[in-house]
Amino acid sequence: MDLSHHQSNLSLTFSSSHASPPRRPPIPDDSISLHLESSFRDPSHPVPTVPLQLMEPQTEKENGSIDTDLNINEEDDREVEEFRILGHSMCLKRRRDCDSSTTIATKRASVDHDLESRKVAVRSWGDQPLQSADPDVFAIMEKEKNRQFKGIELIASENFVCRAVMEALGSHLTNKYSEGMPGARYYGGNQYIDEIETLCCERALKAFNLDPKCWGVNVQPYSCTSANFAVYTGLLSPGDRIMGLDTPCGGNTSHGYYTPNGKKVSSASIFFESLPYKINPQSGFIDYDKLEERALDFRPKILICGGSSYPREWDYARFRHIADKCGSVLLGDIAQISGIIAAKECVNPFDYCDVVTSTTHKSLRGPRGGIIFFRKGTKPRKRGILIQGHESDQYDFEEKINFAVFPSLQGGPHNNHIAALAIALKQVATPEYKAYMQQVKKNAQALACALLRRKCRLVTGGTDNHLLLWDLRPLGLTGKFYEKVCEACHITLNKIAIYGDNGTIIPGGVRIGTPAMTSRGCLEADFETMADFLFRAAQIANMLQREHGKLQNAIYKVLESNRDIIELRARVEAFATQFALPGYDI
Repeated sequence: MDLSHHQSNLSLTFSSSHASPPRRPPIPDDSISLHLESSFRDPSHPVPTVPLQLMEPQTEKENGSIDTDLNINEEDDREVEEFRILGHSMCLKRRRDCDSSTTIATKRASVDHDLESRKVAVRSWGDQPLQSADPDVFAIMEKEKNRQFKGIELIASENFVCRAVMEALGSHLTNKYSEGMPGARYYGGNQYIDEIETLCCERALKAFNLDPKCWGVNVQPYSCTSANFAVYTGLLSPGDRIMGLDTPCGGNTSHGYYTPNGKKVSSASIFFESLPYKINPQSGFIDYDKLEERALDFRPKILICGGSSYPREWDYARFRHIADKCGSVLLGDIAQISGIIAAKECVNPFDYCDVVTSTTHKSLRGPRGGIIFFRKGTKPRKRGILIQGHESDQYDFEEKINFAVFPSLQGGPHNNHIAALAIALKQVATPEYKAYMQQVKKNAQALACALLRRKCRLVTGGTDNHLLLWDLRPLGLTGKFYEKVCEACHITLNKIAIYGDNGTIIPGGVRIGTPAMTSRGCLEADFETMADFLFRAAQIANMLQREHGKLQNAIYKVLESNRDIIELRARVEAFATQFALPGYDI
């Protein structure tokens, strides 16, 4: 386009926001506009007004108006300053300092109030006691406490912990995550957790009178089953052989168990090959001769001594002899009798075993969990022959077992449990605990004698420890039905398979233990009374079967309303409530 004959009429105009023509868009405060006017511009393409900002960025509200970052539009909120540029009057509006400070302070107070309200909201449920935070759970827990107080507890695997153990279990230690071993954690902030676990390990060795140079311990397992599987995982390869007491003979499923139809019950039987040894069916005692014969044929990598329902002493020396002949590691599972062993009231398995596992809550009277002891140092000689290796061999259990516990099988340990266990182990090393375990054994003997006088059949004819097995088959009862009748009378015990019965379907007996009621203060005469309750419950069970037949589902419906059961329940409650519930003021 030729512009040589055209006269240019380009002008630069400054206009203030308050003088803007109505047709133009509003111009924000603290800005000026630039208008370009030319005589040769294309009328069909008008040149827009370009605002030039001098101060802050502007924002546009939903209604189209322009506002600053503080969203203040009112004229009264601004100071007006007038001046001239190139002969044109200009007007700038600025926030008043006092009003600006007030507005910011108001907004800041609003933010602070919001933060504080959120903190209060979190604290409102974080600091509530159980009764307020969850009345439903609290109510159920109160009913369970009442059941424990009013009933007779005769399950051999249960006990009552002291108040100090409960305080540790319900403490702030549950908040800390502590994967790894003391001094080698995967998380920070574990210096005091390390102190607690180290103290617990020291007390564990002291409780069982073990030399720290010859024995190590891991207190992190969640249960004895976990502890046993950690030993298998650390010392065996999948498919290796283990050998323990058959479950119907009083063994534990964690030692490897198959049902009669071949079903693998526990992880021990799923991942390893197991062959059980058994008791003599006439005497009820372990048949050590057959055990040795089977072990020499089977050649297990681990031979296990220990069980859940064996009422007699274990011949650890014979087990050691058999293990040496087979080249086996000897594992002692002392879950049931660890308290008796710590009190030196039975033969000591630590004199013979390579590895020892236990629960911590049964006769030991600590929190629920597991523990593993293992030999370390140089392997000893025996009759001129080194056990488990050559002369220069060292025990290598420590690293393998610790690695199996973590990271192979578990995550972070339960620090509240470990602290509670440390408390219990301190008590175990006292003369008072030894007296307690002596009383546990006396009470078991008193209960056994009382039942035998009533012509009841006990497996092995009695007991050497804290438990006894009552064979109910001569009375025409099953363990399952008798357990239900006792429960209706507020007596708790557990059904158990008796060797020779079809225990997987219809257990033929019950297991009875004395630690829990001894913890409540019961003595021999009190267990004589309990024997009377147990025998009366058996009589009631027989009468119910005669009246309603052996269809037990029909009998269960009348248990709560049966007059004889109601009468016996009242007697049981009157007796039980004479004894305090440890840890509570009732």
